Amino acid sequence: MSTQEHQADSRPDRPVTVAVLGAGRIALHMADTLAQMSQDPRYQQLVTPYAVASRSLDRAQKLAGDFHFARAYGSYQELLDDPLVDLVYIATPHSLHAEQATACLKAGKHVLVEKAFTLNARQAREVTDLARNLGLLCAEAIWTRYMPSRQLLDSILQSAPIGQVRAASASLCYPTTHKPRMTDLSLGGGALLDVGVYALNFLDMVFGSKPLSRIVSTAAMYPTGVDESNATTLIYEDGSLGQAVSSMSVACDRSGTIWGSQGYIVCTNINNIEAIDIYSSDHRLVHHYPVPEQLTGYEYEVAAAAQAIRAGQSECPQMPHADTVRLMSLMDTLRAQWGLRYPAD
Repeated sequence: MSTQEHQADSRPDRPVTVAVLGAGRIALHMADTLAQMSQDPRYQQLVTPYAVASRSLDRAQKLAGDFHFARAYGSYQELLDDPLVDLVYIATPHSLHAEQATACLKAGKHVLVEKAFTLNARQAREVTDLARNLGLLCAEAIWTRYMPSRQLLDSILQSAPIGQVRAASASLCYPTTHKPRMTDLSLGGGALLDVGVYALNFLDMVFGSKPLSRIVSTAAMYPTGVDESNATTLIYEDGSLGQAVSSMSVACDRSGTIWGSQGYIVCTNINNIEAIDIYSSDHRLVHHYPVPEQLTGYEYEVAAAAQAIRAGQSECPQMPHADTVRLMSLMDTLRAQWGLRYPAD
């Protein structure tokens, strides 16, 4: 869509123009996703790739050129000043999310903020409160909450094929200590905000917001002061138990397992579920659920954000503000047990 066409199109159901703030690896994946969505009949009338902004104009121009975005900006302020931008996807380090989401909202832009949403719960509350007060969408872009696999898992749990769910475990680990941002305390480095958030979200998708009676967590610390590996046990008031493990120094099976009174469920790769298998109590495979083919996996969070914008909502039902704040509060509690503080705390 050209600039002139967008200016002339005031329909409430017109495509939402999306800008990417940042030009790193995640920004590249989102730019690729948006380009594919613009060519897919399911999404063509919902979103339009429009702009890329980076502190480096060269990087912004390369990303915009590679994926046919109309605009490239060498500063974030230029993006904020562009009246044609509807939704900004924030793809920068955790430590910048609160500041940049606030700036976008104050400029009248809706925001989709890459996980971890902020560094701590205080920042998360401030950003989500601002979005609600301004009547703008603000959503956390943790893709596993938006994928079809999440709806499939919800449906399976509701049908109770393994009886009463009493426990669950999740692990996600990648050797990433070679990446400078992962070991930088000032950038919110460490395993927790990068991969641990997925393990905790998996447990949250299983157990929801039911109250906790006890949280026990420990971490092995990296020389720079961030968490290298961590393990957490959540004990709920009804006696259910959740276990989450994450690390930035090893590889793991990335599995999510849900244990019930009559069997168990195995989810292959909690970071992007590939299949869900149900087993009986005698370890017999009862049912195998494949997951639908996708473009990249990022399209679902973008589509959800665009649909929420059209509906005049300030949050996405797949990841409401209460869930984002609850998970950030939980991670604050874990870090307090470890003695890990970020400068922004």
